Amino acid sequence: MRFGKETEEEPRLGIAPLVDIVFLLLIFFMLTSHFEIASGVRIRLPKVTQKAYNAEELKVTVLVDRTGQVYFRGKKVSLTQLKKSLEKLVEENGIVHMILQADQDAKHGRVVDVMDAAKTSGVRSIIIAARWKSE
Repeated sequence: MRFGKETEEEPRLGIAPLVDIVFLLLIFFMLTSHFEIASGVRIRLPKVTQKAYNAEELKVTVLVDRTGQVYFRGKKVSLTQLKKSLEKLVEENGIVHMILQADQDAKHGRVVDVMDAAKTSGVRSIIIAARWKSE
């Protein structure tokens, strides 16, 4: 009597479970990522060698471009409009920190005007943004 030799099937890696895992990872990373939406105003930040402490309180960003135009939440505003908007935020949220992103070629006087408007409207602290340059 002859017995037939059993043929062993080669182990294969199924492609369907791999695609499922890749899609799950993609969804996970998309949901846990934090995207910073830029306002579209192109400015060149000055460079620093020290990083600042990052607190988890309400922060608003104000931009000053090289021509001295002030932008708040992506829209061009005057100093009086900026002051009113910041006063409203302070009234609603209490402690507000402002991140000031001023172009390195912006006039110093204009930047000081923006800082003064923020302080008189009740902003607790002003963080001056800069590009970090490693030593």
